[in-house]
Amino acid sequence: MWKEFKEFIMTGNVIDFAIAVILAGAVGLVVNGFVSDIIMPVVGHFAGGMSFENLHHALDGNEYPTLAAAQEAGGGVIAYGKWINTIINLLIVGFVLFMIAKSKIRFMGAAPDPGPTPDQELLAEIRDAVKK
Repeated sequence: MWKEFKEFIMTGNVIDFAIAVILAGAVGLVVNGFVSDIIMPVVGHFAGGMSFENLHHALDGNEYPTLAAAQEAGGGVIAYGKWINTIINLLIVGFVLFMIAKSKIRFMGAAPDPGPTPDQELLAEIRDAVKK
């Protein structure tokens, strides 16, 4: 069992996947910082100086000046400003991954056509024999 596990872990696909997950986490942190520290302050400035981080709805019916104050009060809080930031993060990460994939295809070229598999070749021969 240990040998099978070792073979499974050492296959290229598992290692590639692990690298991709680690890089995705790092890219996510960078994008999150970019959105919260650069993009959202600019958007908030043009939206009348509002901070999206503090957009919330307190479920106890009271008004609180900040999200932190509403959370300290102990009632339920819907923090929809954070959700807006998360959606913007998702869009930026998706765009960055799209650009990376597009660049990879441009610089490395499209994958060459591997041609038919032996099974497909055999089926083609059978098809041609039946046609005759």
